[in-house]
Amino acid sequence: MDDFGRYGIWISRKHWPDDAGTTASAAQELESLGFGAVWIGGSPPDDLSLAESLLAATSTLKVGTSIVDIWRSDGARLAASHARLRGQFPGRFYLGVGSGHAPSAEAMGELYIKPLTRLRDFLTDKLHDVPPQERLIAALGPNTLAAARDLTAGALPYLMPPAHTAQAREILGPDRLLIPEQKVYLGADREQAHQVARRMARSYLALPNYTKALSRFGLDSSDLTGEGSERFLDQAVIWGSDDDIRAGLDAHLDAGADQVAVQVLPLDPTDHLPREEWRRLAAILMGKPA
Repeated sequence: MDDFGRYGIWISRKHWPDDAGTTASAAQELESLGFGAVWIGGSPPDDLSLAESLLAATSTLKVGTSIVDIWRSDGARLAASHARLRGQFPGRFYLGVGSGHAPSAEAMGELYIKPLTRLRDFLTDKLHDVPPQERLIAALGPNTLAAARDLTAGALPYLMPPAHTAQAREILGPDRLLIPEQKVYLGADREQAHQVARRMARSYLALPNYTKALSRFGLDSSDLTGEGSERFLDQAVIWGSDDDIRAGLDAHLDAGADQVAVQVLPLDPTDHLPREEWRRLAAILMGKPA
């Protein structure tokens, strides 16, 4: 199993500027800070051009998609892009895919197919040329985690607590990758932390695949409506002292994760690379000068 390092960075593709120099500089800085991987969210395009730019600018950093939405993706083009990156950067790119949310398929006029059925078909048909050890699934429920175990290198859970990580490890077994995403706010002000958490919560709590998965781990409907309860917000976004933040992230590692994909949520809501926050995070986690 590849060594990803304890901590990676999760960030949506929308935050990356259309500027090659800035992209290269940010990737190089993340590598120098000691982060082992960058996980690109927001269903990046099938050409995987952003991943290619990040890989080209660095020498050891691993890059993955977290995730490409299979309802919106052209499987043949995606597989060809993966082959291109595999040839240029052997062992450094991982293709994370997921079934997203069924409403997205309905909005596209697709005939309804169960998401897990569609996901299995996509992996075995459209992505049959992608080696299983180089692909991952955004898995939440037990059946999807089992598919990740059987068809891929492992799982990329999102918005789930350490208790989910522990359950996922049991299902995946010891020899599959498990890299959960975890949101953090780098501050000890409760009001600010909850402000940031509420900003992201409403969209996810409107999606039944997340609320169903979260309800298995001590949360009920009162926690998972609207912008979420304070109990949910404190679980979804780690905040507090440096020790609190480190302990919250390490809880996933203690539960069986190979790496934690850290999504930093800054106070500034505009789309940008939170480079100052990344430096502070590296100082907290790895003792790097901020």
